[in-house]
Amino acid sequence: MVKNFKESYDTAVFTTRFVLEKKSPILFVFHFSDDSWQFSGPEENLSDNDFKLVSLKEIVALDNSVLEVAHIPLGSEAKRINHESSWRVNKEN
Repeated sequence: MVKNFKESYDTAVFTTRFVLEKKSPILFVFHFSDDSWQFSGPEENLSDNDFKLVSLKEIVALDNSVLEVAHIPLGSEAKRINHESSWRVNKEN
């Protein structure tokens, strides 16, 4: 069974230029309380210029393993150690 996001694939989501340039795998997925999504790699201390707005369709095309965490509730995050690792979901307290 294929999992899917409840949002349209035209939905705008946040990612980083590192993910878009295929320099970093998606290791963190955030589903914020305002229903927005962010997909990022291991980089820390990012500036505003490092973040990009793209469609959910572009993210799934880059890495369809994000479909495995399409169900995470608002205020939650999923993370993994590397691209081959399983996703672990952490819910907001």
